[in-house]
Amino acid sequence: MNARSGRIIASAIEVALTRLARNHGLLDRAGLDPASALVLAPCFMIHTASMRFPIDVIFVDRSGRVVRMVRDLRAWRIAGSLAAYATIELAAGALASRDVVVGDHLYLDTIADPGSLVSRQRSFSSALDGLRTT
Repeated sequence: MNARSGRIIASAIEVALTRLARNHGLLDRAGLDPASALVLAPCFMIHTASMRFPIDVIFVDRSGRVVRMVRDLRAWRIAGSLAAYATIELAAGALASRDVVVGDHLYLDTIADPGSLVSRQRSFSSALDGLRTT
C-alpha cells in the first residue's frame, strides 16, 4: 500500500527472505502478473541475468520509504540503491499506473501467511522480520 495515495501497489505479494529465495527470485518464470510483486529483503541490488521478461523495481529503506525506482529493467541489467533495505519487483509497466514517487511511504497491510498478520503501523523491515520467525 502507498500511504500517500492510499492505492494498492500489489494485491498478491511473495516474499524472498532467505539467501536461496533471493538468489532464485523470478528466474524460472515466464512473466509476472501485473497485480503481483516479489519483495526481496534484505536486498539493495538486483540483477536480471537470464530473466525472460522485463520488470519494474522499487527500492525501499527499512521504514518503507521509496528511495529509487527503475522502470522496464530488461534482461542482463543490474540496478541498486545503497540506501535500500528491500526491493519490490513488479511486472514491467506496473509503475505507470501505481502513482508511486520517490519519497512515498509503502507498507505491508496484511500478509496471508500461517500465523502472520502484518499491521500497517509496523515498519517495512519489522513486518518482514516477523515473517522470518514464523
